[in-house]
Amino acid sequence: MTPPPGPLRVNGRPADLTGMPDSERLLDTLRWRLALKGTKEGCRTGDCGACTVLVDGRSTLSCLTLTREVDGSDVTTIDGAADDAEIARVSRAFAAAGALQCGYCTPGFVVALAGLLKERGSSAPVEELLDGLQGNLCRCTGYAAIVRGVALARAEAP
Repeated sequence: MTPPPGPLRVNGRPADLTGMPDSERLLDTLRWRLALKGTKEGCRTGDCGACTVLVDGRSTLSCLTLTREVDGSDVTTIDGAADDAEIARVSRAFAAAGALQCGYCTPGFVVALAGLLKERGSSAPVEELLDGLQGNLCRCTGYAAIVRGVALARAEAP
């Protein structure tokens, strides 16, 4: 018999999920139960990428994920950038490239790119990284700056 998963950890800390309904989305858990407002709610349909977080190091749309589905996992949000070197590095690259615009989509882009770099490594071509970000949308049409931010983040990867 497999033991039950350990408790959910968010940004390196255990998350108290007492009284959480089985139907609660990870996005709602993060924003309302845990007061981590960095992860944005855009579409709630998985079309914009604003709610992207890392679950055990892999990019995940928190609006399409039930919290109970990731119990026992490590979730990293943009709010945990200080404790995640890759997210912090990508954040600095986006800032240096002026890829912030209004900032609403930025957390999703930063976390998704950090996940791609962790998964594919710093030798991944910029085009491959951009392809991996196709599910992230910027409504300010700041894509030129975002492309510069992706290239800078990749160039500065260890």
